[in-house]
Amino acid sequence: GQVAVLSSGLLFADEAAELLDALRAGSLYRADQNSYILYPNRRLPRFIEMNNIPADFVASSALLQAMVRDKDKSIVVSDEQGQVHFNGAMRNGRLLEQALDSLKDSPYADLAEKEKQMLLDFYEEMFDHQSFTGRSGAFFKYEGLGSIYWHMASKLLLAVGEIYEQAVEEGESPQLLSRLAEHYYDIREGIGVHKSPELYGAFPTDPYSHTPAFAGAQQPGMTGQVKEDILSRYMEFGVSVQDGRVSFSGRLLKAAEFVTEAKTFDYYDVNGDAQRLTLEPDSLVFTICQAPVVYHKSKKEQLIVTLADGSAQGQSKLRLSDDFSRALFSRDGRIQRLDVFLSPQL
Repeated sequence: GQVAVLSSGLLFADEAAELLDALRAGSLYRADQNSYILYPNRRLPRFIEMNNIPADFVASSALLQAMVRDKDKSIVVSDEQGQVHFNGAMRNGRLLEQALDSLKDSPYADLAEKEKQMLLDFYEEMFDHQSFTGRSGAFFKYEGLGSIYWHMASKLLLAVGEIYEQAVEEGESPQLLSRLAEHYYDIREGIGVHKSPELYGAFPTDPYSHTPAFAGAQQPGMTGQVKEDILSRYMEFGVSVQDGRVSFSGRLLKAAEFVTEAKTFDYYDVNGDAQRLTLEPDSLVFTICQAPVVYHKSKKEQLIVTLADGSAQGQSKLRLSDDFSRALFSRDGRIQRLDVFLSPQL
């Protein structure tokens, strides 16, 4: 529910920050995994606590009193302690209704007809079937009680990132932006890929469905989480596409992302050929459509497009032209690399 509210666009940035504060301090937060569960954890009733008809209701029903007295177990049974229960065959209200209707030729016919609706209403009130939410409210695995559903955690991360981006566009205060960015990176640190195998309970680079309260990550596979994590990562790099044109910014980028010493980066170009480039200190690299994008820490913004023929074009705006954006997306091989000079804001 919180993720849906945050991603709905209905909240102002300060309201979103307040909700995130409450979320962190509330019952949905799992400190041991630094992440969030689907629903507040709760204790399920034990078997002996279920299907116990209160004595005052039994006393109000002439039919139940008569059947208990006669030891007729077609509707209810009474245990050795005198506690009355619905017969175990009454798995739903429809079966109970059929059982009551079957009493029309029995000595209980008049009472069954008179109390039928009362018993059906009480049965539904007692078992509350319409409130059953499936595995989330009754299971202990498969995104159940106490479980972190990793796709949801990644959706939360993406939603907060989008709220941060919108807050920047709307000129919100540095204090509020810092507050939102702190929430973003706190949520990010709870995602599996940023954890040790010991804490995650699995290979951190593998996507998993969920983590129950009593075990490590469960159900490996290409979960929906992967999509959100990829989108969030590009958001951190400030990559956006508007009107078909690719632009870059450092407003959600941390200075710690940049290397402090020279490194090499290996990748495969659009032709499938292995390539290597050298990263200078205070730079970082990622790829878009198999073209390397090298960020350089700089106070002066600049974008340099290096083409396959060795020529280069520079500009002060960190936004590709329509033509270069199409070349990038179509992977036509014209763009050899992009060098972006900017200042990380975090």
